[in-house]
Amino acid sequence: MNNLECEEILFGEIDLSKIEKINSNSTHKRFKKNEVVFHEGTRPVGVYSITSGRIKIYKTGVEGKDQIIQILKSGDLMGYRAMLSEEQYPVSAETLEDTTLCFIPKKDFIGAMSANADLTHEVIKSLSKDLTNMADSLTVLAQKPVRERLAGALLILIDTYDIVEGEQNGINLTREDLANMVGTATETLIRLLHDFKDEHLIETNGRKILIKNKEKLRKVANLS
Repeated sequence: MNNLECEEILFGEIDLSKIEKINSNSTHKRFKKNEVVFHEGTRPVGVYSITSGRIKIYKTGVEGKDQIIQILKSGDLMGYRAMLSEEQYPVSAETLEDTTLCFIPKKDFIGAMSANADLTHEVIKSLSKDLTNMADSLTVLAQKPVRERLAGALLILIDTYDIVEGEQNGINLTREDLANMVGTATETLIRLLHDFKDEHLIETNGRKILIKNKEKLRKVANLS
């Protein structure tokens, strides 16, 4: 992991690097693929803005099985909820690919919020969005069958991986990670992906999943 000065720190529509309290002490941190950024149960000392790469946020169950809560990408802010509530991290964060983060110390971020109404507003918006997404995810996991959950997860990942329907850029996620996101066994996931291929919803290229018909996926996910 290497440290560099941050040049640009995007959070929503705000460039945090232009806020003096943040810019003075923020540092870039480079992580290799599959490196843990923070562990569940540890105390946050700041927040992370993702400059490049993708990160999985997951919680480990009592039997040691991971449940992926969400996947974050460039422009997302990470770790601020636990920091603001002065609690331990309720989840862990691990890179899915080589990733660059900008670390902002707790004191500087909170000081910037006190002095900048736009930043405070953006944090409130993000918290509200996260709560909505969490409620939706819990509803999906509790009430929908696995087939619908998989279709819903693929629709979420279309945005995370900037997928364009019919093109060759795909969702580059291990089958185990995707199964942990959907909340099912890897064997079940592989069988369902094969079904989706037969139905011309997706194609695969190695472990990459290519989206062929987004609208049909929405119908399978039972979304209006």
